[in-house]
Amino acid sequence: MKKFLALALCFASMGIYAQDHGLENDIAAVESKVIEWRRDIHQHPELSNREFKTAEKIAAHLKSLGMEVQTGVAHTGVVGLLKGDHPGKVVALRADIDALPVTERNDLPFKSEVKSEYLGEEVGVMHACGHDTHIAILMGTAEVLAKNKDKIHGTVKFIFQPAEEGAPPGEEGGAALMVKEGVLENPKVDAIYGLHIGSYLPVGHIAYKPGGALAAAQRFVVKIKGKQSHGSQPWGGVDPIYVASKIVDGFQSIISRELELTKEAAVITVGKISGGVRNNIIPESAELIGTIRTLDYDMQKQVNERMKEMASTIAKAYRAEATVEIDKGVPITYNDVDLTAASLPSLQQVAGEDNVHLIKAITGAEDFSFYQEKIPGFFYILGGKDPNAGPDDHFPHHTPDFKIDDSGLQLGVKAMTEIALDYLDRSK
Repeated sequence: MKKFLALALCFASMGIYAQDHGLENDIAAVESKVIEWRRDIHQHPELSNREFKTAEKIAAHLKSLGMEVQTGVAHTGVVGLLKGDHPGKVVALRADIDALPVTERNDLPFKSEVKSEYLGEEVGVMHACGHDTHIAILMGTAEVLAKNKDKIHGTVKFIFQPAEEGAPPGEEGGAALMVKEGVLENPKVDAIYGLHIGSYLPVGHIAYKPGGALAAAQRFVVKIKGKQSHGSQPWGGVDPIYVASKIVDGFQSIISRELELTKEAAVITVGKISGGVRNNIIPESAELIGTIRTLDYDMQKQVNERMKEMASTIAKAYRAEATVEIDKGVPITYNDVDLTAASLPSLQQVAGEDNVHLIKAITGAEDFSFYQEKIPGFFYILGGKDPNAGPDDHFPHHTPDFKIDDSGLQLGVKAMTEIALDYLDRSK
């Protein structure tokens, strides 16, 4: 952190790293389009790896700007290439484009009424994490930069990525597949930027953190085998649901009693418990499904090992058996310290120094981290909360009432535009 602060002070004192490119009029002119795009996309959301109409809309816009456009990347991804009038490096800007299986509950005039199928069930579909705003902001940024190729010293690659929320079971997708299919090559990308809207951060504000900014995320499944019996005679069987409850409780002791939480935060959440078919049958098996969030790889290893040990031991104590499967998951979103420090003056210029905030790490996760494993990357948070709302007057991401104020989108375009141009200016 000391190294980052020293770098930040150094870059902030050097005006060339936050130039005024004179794009205010172009950014203001595109604002109404950005809002219109966002509302249309919000009203017509699509689930991960199924973003067909969304991809068509994006591709048509990029082609209208005269870009070289590639479609069908990682199933439904779209990549646009904008070459500036001057030679230089390649910077990538990324937006995620998928929605969630959530039924919208708010009263927006452009609320989603879309239904789809997810894991064999009919579900509502909603942009309950703000990816609609990310798409619209990057489409707006593309239009502004395409009008100002004379100011671009290098190339800008626009990456519209599907399946950030995770590909359906049995499918590949998201940033990992984008990287696998070569999105960071041809031309080779030197650095990448991304943002995420925040329903909890007021419009006009930006938040960031160098180093580990968002958590690694792993999905786990615990399968418990007991012995079936009549519900009136529990002594005749081994109750896997009871054992499951003990395992859930045990997992929380790993967090509260075994991890050095003053070092980094960690979370184990069981999001689904299933087992049984009716009220008077003790079933033969039960299953727990959940997520692990860690900000330190040594702690992640400790959590993984202890979960497997604890589930097996607890089950054995109650005459059952338990196995734990943990996937590799999404890595820690790690903001390159030098790139973050160098980019900070750009954010301060567009938002105002007092509106750019250094924050602690977030236990949410982002597959933007797969790009950062390959090249330097910087991921920051853009305010999307109504500036007139109270401190607690917002709805969390991934909920039916999630809402973003459109007035924050213009700053998103400003930030992405300036941060890209400043990076290329520094590198020329």
